[in-house]
Amino acid sequence: MELLLKSFNLKLKHTFSISRESYNVQPTLIVELKDGDFSGFGEATSNPYYHITVQKMMDALTSLKPIIEAVNHSTPEEFWKLMYPHLKQNMFALCALDLAYNDLYARKHGKKLYELWNYDISNNPLTNYTIGIDTIDKMVSKMKELPWPIYKIKLGTKEDIQIVTELRKHTNAIFRIDANCGWTVDETIKNAQTLRDLGVEFLEQPLKADDWDGHKAVYQKSVLPIIADESCQVEADVARCYNHFHGVNVKLVKCGGLTAARRMLVHAKELRMKTMVGCMTESSVGISAIAHLLPLLDYVDMDGALLLGKDIARGITLENGVTTYSKLNGTGVALI
Repeated sequence: MELLLKSFNLKLKHTFSISRESYNVQPTLIVELKDGDFSGFGEATSNPYYHITVQKMMDALTSLKPIIEAVNHSTPEEFWKLMYPHLKQNMFALCALDLAYNDLYARKHGKKLYELWNYDISNNPLTNYTIGIDTIDKMVSKMKELPWPIYKIKLGTKEDIQIVTELRKHTNAIFRIDANCGWTVDETIKNAQTLRDLGVEFLEQPLKADDWDGHKAVYQKSVLPIIADESCQVEADVARCYNHFHGVNVKLVKCGGLTAARRMLVHAKELRMKTMVGCMTESSVGISAIAHLLPLLDYVDMDGALLLGKDIARGITLENGVTTYSKLNGTGVALI
């Protein structure tokens, strides 16, 4: 098996802003694992909040090149367990590697990944489309640019209620709110009352990640469900979020890829929590991997490739929230 690393700068259609940052370009790492005539692809983006750069990921994986290339006939679970001790300080790199190995493994078995897992895709949830923080006029314009059945609206400003009130005038779509740690306990409980009447389905991570007393208070008093994101990074966090959140948003890059994400989602379901997977403005390489988890999910946010000015790969397609899988095996991706 051969390890190949490629970096790209993904240009976005619009400046993307959340409560703590704005950006126009998203650096990303593509991992290719090649074995004979088969190749598997994985991806992880850089992220300043988690102190991850593309170079850090490349350095971590390059240092493991002899170990990675020596692997033969391991299952994805066995491969993940072998790699984790080396990459537990860089879960983003582990994610890209794990996605590539899952993709390669399924292609070598002549199946799409969801087929290999025996998942039923007949009742997949719709994905939302994200509207980043901007002026109200520009947020309305972005929404009108792509009519969609579910919008995820980034908040964490002094005009949050005004923003949602104005957006509601232009669509009957379901709204989901992501404050990215930008609210207080009192703001969240108060805002939830108003936002429920504006057709909001749930609130994602309103408080800072480590405010567990605050999470508990909001969980008990909010009239809307609360979904953990920054507070749920790795497998142990699922149990910690129980009775503090109504559900968890699992990010592949934070937990180390598809292999760990599947375990987290199963655990959350056992705890009767809502399940969600989100994206990090990846190309179709990362987004297509997420799509194979849809049968395990109540909600999904995998619009990353739709936010790009130009994609670097082909894979799944999204139309009006509905996912159509590629004809290719594995995760179904091919670099353009």
